[in-house]
Amino acid sequence: MDFQTVLEQQHNALDEFARGRPEPFKALCSTRDDITLANPFGPVARGWKKVSEALDFASSRFRDGTCGDVEEIARYESGDLITMLEIERWTTRLADREKVEPFELRVTTTYRREDGTWKVVARHADPLRTFNPAGPLRTT
Repeated sequence: MDFQTVLEQQHNALDEFARGRPEPFKALCSTRDDITLANPFGPVARGWKKVSEALDFASSRFRDGTCGDVEEIARYESGDLITMLEIERWTTRLADREKVEPFELRVTTTYRREDGTWKVVARHADPLRTFNPAGPLRTT
């Protein structure tokens, strides 16, 4: 499968993830022992078992959401690896909050060609924050 198709599938899978359903995103991930995940909901996970559990937990924190916009900042391609830096704009109900709220994630994802398709092999996502010299960090 070509990379652009996999990328579109991943962006669609993020909508499902924002609704508490991690399976479509997990289907796009490598199941090899070197997969890694770093997200705001816990420590870095390495290996499919731990990454799968971390994805389940992270997705369980979301309800009634969507990842409506993904902005590609940079893409680096070499052979069987592609790394991308993106800004993901989400709107979802987080944890036990009463209302749906917007937030942005700064995401670096590495894909590897495995068995004829591209798989997520590393993902690091953190809330996008801006520096305010007059005060503390704030979410944009």
